Amino acid sequence: MQSSRPTADLGDKILPFQIAETAVRGRVIRLGPAIDEILTRHPFEASVKMLIGETAALVAMMGSSLKFDGRLIFQVQGDGPVPMLVSDYAASGALRATASVATDSALDEIPAIKDRAPMRVLMGNKAHIVVTVDQGPDMERYQGVTPLDGATIAEAAVSYFDQSEQIPTAVKLGVGRIAGLDGKETWRAGGILAQFVPGEGGGRERGEAILKGPEEQELWDRAAALLETTQLDELLDPMIASETLLYRLFHEDGVRVFDPQPVRAECHCGAHKIEPVLSRYTAEDLADMAEDGVITVTCEFCRTDYRFAPDGALLAV
Repeated sequence: MQSSRPTADLGDKILPFQIAETAVRGRVIRLGPAIDEILTRHPFEASVKMLIGETAALVAMMGSSLKFDGRLIFQVQGDGPVPMLVSDYAASGALRATASVATDSALDEIPAIKDRAPMRVLMGNKAHIVVTVDQGPDMERYQGVTPLDGATIAEAAVSYFDQSEQIPTAVKLGVGRIAGLDGKETWRAGGILAQFVPGEGGGRERGEAILKGPEEQELWDRAAALLETTQLDELLDPMIASETLLYRLFHEDGVRVFDPQPVRAECHCGAHKIEPVLSRYTAEDLADMAEDGVITVTCEFCRTDYRFAPDGALLAV
């Protein structure tokens, strides 16, 4: 890939890449309007939003490798002030993410919450990762569970791949607010993920090492070390295109890019999913749920309010 004049990455896309003709492959993600829409809908402090944004960028890079029309769901469950963090990505490019906060007072006890609190402080010490691959209603789900290991979402992802998949992985993630030409600040997120994966037909037994000998080990170590030099501004600055970032990192070895994959903020909630749930309750239970004659159900992902009459009939969205 040749160097070119810098262009802006203003949209939302995932750019797959491969270092030369080697087994090192990866994805770069740049999120603008999509992550801004996701994060501005949530009433959380900035530190929690950053954690959500990093998880969204990670799950989109992981999910973009799906070879079927399904979803990848990434969850962190813990015992801290933020006991749950979840994001999912559909093969169609739909992305959503959210978190649950135990209580406002729990967050108030963390002085750094308005700036940046460590993931461990937010999630707690007894936390674990659950990655679910949903292949559709007619297929069995695959689920991997590992302890949350690392100080950041990026480190936790590397540990997950090492423990669950035994795939050498390197990840960098970034989230922040960037001022546009109009002076308005919006959320942006970015990330880069690289892995050493077997070539076509290069299957292996579970637990068998992927890296075969010192040459492949040296190749991977070099790629991972270069990826680690990625700076936050390189992930967030819309004037640093994904192609430019890859050229900066890997131009000495050569890097190929493939067709970008678009990403969009999209929730798959809907009244049609809530109505069957309400139908399981008795009339007395529904009446107890109503406030001023209305049952309000709020989607935790997109914060859309669905309003129902005490008898379960949809009133408005």
